[in-house]
Amino acid sequence: MKKYDIKDIKLAKQGKLKIEWAGRNMPVLKLIEKRFRKDKPLKGTRVGACLHVTTETANLMITLKAGGADVSLCASNPLSTQDDVAASLVKDSGIPVFAVKGENNATYYKHLNSVLTMKPHITMDDGADLVSEIHSKRKDLVKGIYGGTEETTTGVIRLRSLEKKGLLKFPIVAVNDAETKHLFDNRYGTGQSTVDGIIRATNHLLAGGRFVVAGYGWCGRGVAMRARGMGAKVIVTEINELKALEAVMDGFEVMPMGLAARIGDIFVTLTGDLNVIRPEHFSVMKDGAVVANSGHFDAEIDIPGLKKMSISVRTVRPFVEEFMLKKGKRIVLLGEGRLINLAAAEGHPAMVMDMSFANQSLSAEYIRKNSGKLEKKVYAVPEKLDQRISKLKLRSMGVKIDKLTAEQKEYLASWEIGT
Repeated sequence: MKKYDIKDIKLAKQGKLKIEWAGRNMPVLKLIEKRFRKDKPLKGTRVGACLHVTTETANLMITLKAGGADVSLCASNPLSTQDDVAASLVKDSGIPVFAVKGENNATYYKHLNSVLTMKPHITMDDGADLVSEIHSKRKDLVKGIYGGTEETTTGVIRLRSLEKKGLLKFPIVAVNDAETKHLFDNRYGTGQSTVDGIIRATNHLLAGGRFVVAGYGWCGRGVAMRARGMGAKVIVTEINELKALEAVMDGFEVMPMGLAARIGDIFVTLTGDLNVIRPEHFSVMKDGAVVANSGHFDAEIDIPGLKKMSISVRTVRPFVEEFMLKKGKRIVLLGEGRLINLAAAEGHPAMVMDMSFANQSLSAEYIRKNSGKLEKKVYAVPEKLDQRISKLKLRSMGVKIDKLTAEQKEYLASWEIGT
């Protein structure tokens, strides 16, 4: 097997500068790296990671290596790799990387298996592709695995399905479910970076237009918030009554996709489900309607269905494809239906990924310390780790908060004190 597979090692200098720039806005991870470098809690541990190869991920990989881990990395999405970052990780940090932006499906899985060839003790996923490959084709690796971590909602859904069916073969820590991850990364990170990706790809003005957000989970909330902040008239589509009600109470218009399709200008899917926008929706959209996805997989938009109803397709800008329908109407698809914030932009800002990757590094340490003690189930990030990350993040931002007095602690712990 190759020691690495990247686009061009000569891009390393540029990548190193970008990694250092991101690192300046990741103070919590830097504090963890400092301790890891001293204590080596991951010494002798092989970590196989399938994550978006970005500047922020690079800082996580450097932190894990500082902790003594033997790290190998591949991309969790064919369009999310920053080639200069991959080059720097190989050249400057000695970390094997298997990722090239725009790689095809065959190469994607070849790279995934290159990481698995190292026989990882800990898997680190964004979408559960490493775990899925192990469970379906590489069961021989299970015996040596302590556990894994999962970064995103879609991956956690897949893993909980495995657990429910009694098929999960090793413990997983659901990093995505940590409060310092999904409340911040999903809402503020996805919110900003998704709008950034759409604007970079199209240069469209959002103000005054109808912006349709499919799904009002934490990612959908973030995108809806940011689009409204730029002056868009935001419409939310949902299948969950409680989330739909919340969107209404937050001041958004809520309706089925069948109605939204007729009036929307820009559409973004963030549901984690299949075929949220389908041919019956494309057929009633305006000429020039823009469709994008910011959910993990490219299945949320029925692209095969769109191709089938089109007479021609042309690329009009980078990451912008124009599908001409039979009656002369055009539908614009961004980033091949893949994560638009990473396909056309740079993904989440480092400041928010600081908390997400602090969770990843501390969860890896937790798995290593508790290897052999954890059951074959999906675990939440221990609350103490979540609180520690919150505390460090506030400190790095120069924010101080109150503490309970002895009297207040007694009051909260008692039942005797009443009206």
